[in-house]
Amino acid sequence: MKDIFVLVKKVFQMVKNTLKVIVLVLVLAVLGSCENDEIQEPPPNIVLFLVDDMGWQDTSVPFWSERTAFNDRYHTPNMERLAKEGVKFTQAYATPVCSPTRVSLMTGMNAARHRVTNWTLKKDSLQPMETDHPQLEFPLWNVNGMSPVAGDSLAVHAMPLPQALHDIGYFTVHSGKAHLGAIGTPGENPLNLGFDVNIAGHAAGAPESYLGTENFGNGKEGRETWAVPGLENYYGKDIFLTEAITQEALKVVDSAVTHQQPFFLYMSHYAVHTPIMGDERFVQKYLEKGLDSTEAKYASLVEGMDKSLGDILNYLTDKNIEENTIVIFMSDNGGLSAHARGGEPNTHNKPLASGKGSMYEGGIREPMLVKWLNKTEPGTVSNEQIIIEDFYPSILKMAGIDSLETVQKVDGQSFVEILKDEPKYEGLRPLIWHYPNEWGVTGPGIGAASAVRQGDWKFIYFHADRRMELYNLKTDIGETKNLASEQPEKLLEMASILTTQLKAKRAQMPIDKSTGKPVEYPLEMLPNEKE
Repeated sequence: MKDIFVLVKKVFQMVKNTLKVIVLVLVLAVLGSCENDEIQEPPPNIVLFLVDDMGWQDTSVPFWSERTAFNDRYHTPNMERLAKEGVKFTQAYATPVCSPTRVSLMTGMNAARHRVTNWTLKKDSLQPMETDHPQLEFPLWNVNGMSPVAGDSLAVHAMPLPQALHDIGYFTVHSGKAHLGAIGTPGENPLNLGFDVNIAGHAAGAPESYLGTENFGNGKEGRETWAVPGLENYYGKDIFLTEAITQEALKVVDSAVTHQQPFFLYMSHYAVHTPIMGDERFVQKYLEKGLDSTEAKYASLVEGMDKSLGDILNYLTDKNIEENTIVIFMSDNGGLSAHARGGEPNTHNKPLASGKGSMYEGGIREPMLVKWLNKTEPGTVSNEQIIIEDFYPSILKMAGIDSLETVQKVDGQSFVEILKDEPKYEGLRPLIWHYPNEWGVTGPGIGAASAVRQGDWKFIYFHADRRMELYNLKTDIGETKNLASEQPEKLLEMASILTTQLKAKRAQMPIDKSTGKPVEYPLEMLPNEKE
């Protein structure tokens, strides 16, 4: 009996002490709030809306200093709405193809550093177009994509963006295309990268079908790799993939809104990637405009994507969470133009040269919009130069994470100061692209190359023939006049910057089959600069 009495007394004392601590914490909180005269804002919800293969011109929003015929071709009223309510970036960049961009987004690393320099699919192996190149032997890049696990072979180990957000209390939702890791690797599944929910994401980078009536490709013998997973509720229904993914995403997000938990929605559409299939809700109007069948279908893919954006914006308004939700819009590489399109190849991004897969502006310059109510001035246009790895530190900062210990070196730079119009943005650092690979399609500027932009100047170094091209983008956005021979000092300066950056990031270079040696860095190919 005595022992029970002692135990009860101890428990009572523990409860008493706990109550004291709680009261003390409450008092300090009240005093702190009185002293600061500010109420702590809740963490913002974040919607990252990423489009696949959408070009700089695939929209009715002009991202140039003037409207073009392409801006009049496409109908994207919700992009127009977002531009009016937020900031439009006219000089935002990704990489020439998809997986490198997506890994840079998730890690904050430049592609030269993370070495996922081409699109991923099969574990531990290069693609056939890389093994059969007549002039170059390509390095064994990180073909397995990214991994949250240290020591995975041919994969980059990093703290994924959604994991960092999850760890501070965000409900993280992946919807649509993943394409972050090869088949059979940890990076294949978004749930391994910090997402609480995965809707339709897997290893493949394209859908077998956009049509619910075709079960999004499921059931097609020999095409299992490309069939979109996880949308069984829509099989056999007359619904487009873009719509199905949007509906599922908003259902899932609704649970977080109900429980007042901040959410990160990564809306990563398969659209507007091939196969170019018409969204019947929109295709007729483009046929009536006189577009050929392929281009009418492509335009309908664009408008269906824009409708998804509008559905999300309307949802935020209806749920009264618009003021505390950041919406970011971006594409993962330049618009498709070398093949599969209607009309003349390599013209679909004019005035930009070329398209997807290219080191020219048509392959890397993207439409980017950001809306953050009460932080951004509506209708703002920013000409600051942004690159895809900047999204990692920027989104973390938006979520309240000013510093984070990561296993990877983050190359990106936050653009939050631009959004808030604060004079802290460092400005014109060199932007670097590195693609020691083969995409598999021919076209202007497509192939193994490295490039750098510094201010108005852009320098491209093609690995196979060591060709060097120099452009002033301020006066020649279409990269029509190579100034390499006319501006030898600027050529030397830009080659030096690119060489320094590639060496610092330990960039892989291909092997020249004729010599058996690695392709030289650009600076080493200039007179008096060879070692």
